[in-house]
Amino acid sequence: MNMKFKKLWATKTKDDEWWSSFVTSPLAILLNYFVVDIKWLTPNKITLISFITAIIASILIVIGGMNNFIIAAILINLSHIFDCMDGQMARYRKTTSASGSYYDNLTDQIQVTLWFGAVGYAAYAQSGSVLPVFLALIGIAFYSLRGYAKYIYIYTNMTLNSDYLKEIATNKPIKDNVAGIGFSIMNNLRWFIGEQKKIILFNEGVFIFMLSFSLVLNILTPMLWLFAISQVFYGLYRGLQYALKLEHYMTNDVKK
Repeated sequence: MNMKFKKLWATKTKDDEWWSSFVTSPLAILLNYFVVDIKWLTPNKITLISFITAIIASILIVIGGMNNFIIAAILINLSHIFDCMDGQMARYRKTTSASGSYYDNLTDQIQVTLWFGAVGYAAYAQSGSVLPVFLALIGIAFYSLRGYAKYIYIYTNMTLNSDYLKEIATNKPIKDNVAGIGFSIMNNLRWFIGEQKKIILFNEGVFIFMLSFSLVLNILTPMLWLFAISQVFYGLYRGLQYALKLEHYMTNDVKK
């Protein structure tokens, strides 16, 4: 295994989401191996390519038809591979930036909205029922709530403690590699089995698989039910979790 590949593997996020952990992220490393040294191809340009690919997939879903659904499923995964590539490239080149991270996270949120909105419309066009559209909107809203609750929590803590961001950055645990290049087959197998529990988190990494699977098998409405129910649960759970943590933080601060 040559040094370039080892350096690229080291850029892989240690706590990747489910599908990206063992599918799209490794594929992104493989693609980066061939393009990471092309100077004009920047991480931000790859972010843009990922976003354009996601838009094309959404358009194909809205147009409908099995051929378009299958192509869209491929493009959704390709978009996510590009989404992994940009961060890997930035870390490999040591050119990570706040703006790059901002654009990456912003386009991720928009992509989820486009994909599930498109699937909701496609399911409506097939069935004539508005239920899939309602399920898509509910799922998108509560998925957004998951992130919104987190940032409200951070913002509120910052207003109470000006050093809060510094404290969480200092106390952030460093995760060691437990699998990958240089580890035994058994270590990698244990890691792979352990990663499977992440499927119940129903985050973006799981969405890529859910969307692809439902499009290829044309089971859109059942997937939207799963999407809506899972996001209502996690949206409410995260909101309550952060509220309780904030109350605990404020109580401890008063005691001091």
